[in-house]
Amino acid sequence: MQPATSQDGLTSYCFEDLEVGLRGEYRRVITQADVELFAEVSGDNNPLHLDEAFAGRTIFDGRIVHGMYTAAMISAVIGTRMPGPGCIYMSQNLRFLAPVRAGDEVVASVTVAELFGAKRRARMDTRCVVGDKVVLKGDALILVPSHEQLCALAEAG
Repeated sequence: MQPATSQDGLTSYCFEDLEVGLRGEYRRVITQADVELFAEVSGDNNPLHLDEAFAGRTIFDGRIVHGMYTAAMISAVIGTRMPGPGCIYMSQNLRFLAPVRAGDEVVASVTVAELFGAKRRARMDTRCVVGDKVVLKGDALILVPSHEQLCALAEAG
């Protein structure tokens, strides 16, 4: 069965629609303005992300994007594309492998790695890449609604 797609572009897979190997992605070119907004919203105003003079004296030789901003892109995939609205993000393991800089296009993706039918959970392999370089990888555990539950959500909304 094909996933439901809403008028606002959100894609919803129900647990019954998932199979190992299904993949979703979100891509974005990150700007310095994005980094500054993330710093404001998160409260993480580490000069490594905001002050070029300070960041230039670090091992990164310049400003880098917050690692959690990059990780938040995985949340965008899970919440809007795979599996999409109605799912519950239960846990996430992350490894930050390389810095991301303003101007980089980050492609965040999740791939269904394992399904646990009794509890409608899916383990997803998660990763973010810039070009050919993996900058973040890990895995997430997601609770995915059934067709019946997603229909009830749609009717209530």
